[in-house]
Amino acid sequence: MAEHKHGTMNTDVQEKTFAGFIKASTYVACFSIGALIFLAIFNS
Repeated sequence: MAEHKHGTMNTDVQEKTFAGFIKASTYVACFSIGALIFLAIFNS
């Protein structure tokens, strides 16, 4: 079995995936807040 050295794993793919997840979550949250504001203003 290979020896594991702490801190040597390449995490570039995981970091890109996480950044994409955060970006998508931010867009969804902004859209949801915008939709709620729209409904609050124009719902008579």
